[in-house]
Amino acid sequence: MAAAVRRAIDHGEHVAVQAGTGTGKSLAYLVPALRHAIESDSAVVVSTATIALQRQLVDRDLPRLSRVLADHLPHEPQFAILKGRRNYLCRYKATALWPEEDGEQLFDPREVSATGRMVQRIQEWAEKTETGDRDELVPGVNEHAWRQYSVSAKECLGAQRCPSGSECFAEAARERAGNVDVVVTNHALLAIDAMEDFAVLPDHDVVVVDEAHELVDRVTSVVTGELSEAAAGIAVRRVGRLIEQSVADRLQEAGEDLKALLAAAPPGRLDQLPQVLGVTLSVLRDAAFACITALGPRGDGWGGGRNDDPESSGQRKAAFTALDDIHDTAVRILDAFGHDSETDRAEVVWLEGATDRRPAQLKVAPLSVGGMLRDKLFGDRTVILTSATLALGGTFEGMGRQWGLGPAATGDAEPEGEAGPDAEAASEAAAEPAGTARPKRWRGLDVGSPFDHARSGILYVARHLPQPGRDGLPPQYLDEIAELIEAAGGRTLGLFSSMRAAKAATEALRERLATPLLCQGDDSTSLLVEQFAGDPATSLFGTLSLWQGVDVPGPSLSLVIIDRIPFPRPDDPLASARQRHVASKGGNGFMAVAATHAALLLAQGAGRLLRGQNDRGVVAVLDPRLATARYASFLRDSLPPFWTTSDPEKVRAALRRLTAG
Repeated sequence: MAAAVRRAIDHGEHVAVQAGTGTGKSLAYLVPALRHAIESDSAVVVSTATIALQRQLVDRDLPRLSRVLADHLPHEPQFAILKGRRNYLCRYKATALWPEEDGEQLFDPREVSATGRMVQRIQEWAEKTETGDRDELVPGVNEHAWRQYSVSAKECLGAQRCPSGSECFAEAARERAGNVDVVVTNHALLAIDAMEDFAVLPDHDVVVVDEAHELVDRVTSVVTGELSEAAAGIAVRRVGRLIEQSVADRLQEAGEDLKALLAAAPPGRLDQLPQVLGVTLSVLRDAAFACITALGPRGDGWGGGRNDDPESSGQRKAAFTALDDIHDTAVRILDAFGHDSETDRAEVVWLEGATDRRPAQLKVAPLSVGGMLRDKLFGDRTVILTSATLALGGTFEGMGRQWGLGPAATGDAEPEGEAGPDAEAASEAAAEPAGTARPKRWRGLDVGSPFDHARSGILYVARHLPQPGRDGLPPQYLDEIAELIEAAGGRTLGLFSSMRAAKAATEALRERLATPLLCQGDDSTSLLVEQFAGDPATSLFGTLSLWQGVDVPGPSLSLVIIDRIPFPRPDDPLASARQRHVASKGGNGFMAVAATHAALLLAQGAGRLLRGQNDRGVVAVLDPRLATARYASFLRDSLPPFWTTSDPEKVRAALRRLTAG
């Protein structure tokens, strides 16, 4: 892998590397990355999806490598972690008494009280912190409390303008990042740096994207727009006394009209724009623009123009930011409709219903981010993409199309062969207009795993069970789960397709089993995983975050149970729209979107089993479609090469032997 990364850097190519747990992939990309950074005197950016991996890189891998390589390089490699500005305490906002941010409305008085206590903790922490990094505040605080003390990049006054600029935590972090060889950041900040007009990261020509299977989803989240009455309310409060009340009242009234309209509408994807919603959005857009106009010139980039004092400039810039978001999101939603055919559609709009913690809101997201990634991220840089799960259905092409890349180059870095049906369909999903520039060459490389999967693990597909339905777990599934856990003596991680299924299984089996059973939601996920890892007899049931976030080597985890193939929900607005869009272009929408999504999650879930060299166990998939459906081979080809069986007796006997041993 290190040789492939060096080759990509030296030849200006991209490379995607599938590297299983235990291969040492972070060392394999860091060594050539450090060499390049020091030889070229330019930073290398390493982007991850999780805080845990960022901390591993900064606290363990990079310090060890820097010490080891110091005698072989012109100087000891330097590194730093950089997060988005929102992650750092804003000293000025903490003292300037800006209007309070309501954010998403809190309807539960207990939540309001809890937020008040969090605000007090932030104030106490602000007096002693040296970094202002939100992640150092333990236990954490909710978003509503934190927003009182943070600003986005668009809201920031700038170090030269801000009275606290010389003591700014975010600027200090950026300054550190500008003087190191390796900058560790996250996918969201990488996307912002690539997509926005302002630079967030230091100049760099090489990017390493670790946990690259998460890149598309994280970028999609960054470019998803949201519109609600709460957002309009924030803008009205921010604009406050800065403009005539009658102009602000127009925005307030438009927001209230939107709230009433959304409250009466059913949640889900909007394929056509209802006339009354179109009128309401147009009024909201125009009201936001009227407020923007009333604020006057934006001045020198800090929101000033009519007043020079920082407090007024800060309030004006915050108002501009909120108003711009409302105006631009309303424009995006209105522009998402009215196309001649489905193939011309670029974005999808949907309504998310209200919950106890937030009001109903309209959302808009692109059908594909491949073009953005190709133009903004991959265009002028060499990008190294790596994860334990990239070769879906045995090929890298599906992920490559999602990233906006063309067909992978064949040769010594990747076996030749035709792409599977998912690749063909995903190509349709990411198709760009004729005449679009071709991306750089890229290669895919599977470096394998240090584990002997066929000897260390069993893939058990419960072919004899009925297909899962919509009415919860069938009784046969509960019986199967109980028998497997009893054979394993606990030691089970249950991965369910929904929290409802996880809780139902827990409720049905907790009294039935002789071993302890935990369920996600009983406590914080980190504490539950710690408790699970500390007692081999304990089992843990949960949903999405456990599919990808659990690392428990040793005897505490011998059985991973997956209740059903994790296809996206049929009513998932974004996935269903993407699937339909692929079909409109003549591709196989199911394989490009639903099957690819399921393959990725299945592989991630199955990857929870073997985390150490001595681990042994079973991955049990209760959904018989993994053996019988026409797409089953594609899904199985995405999984590690376990020994496979559909015989429940053989599996229970193997688990009993493991328990006895």
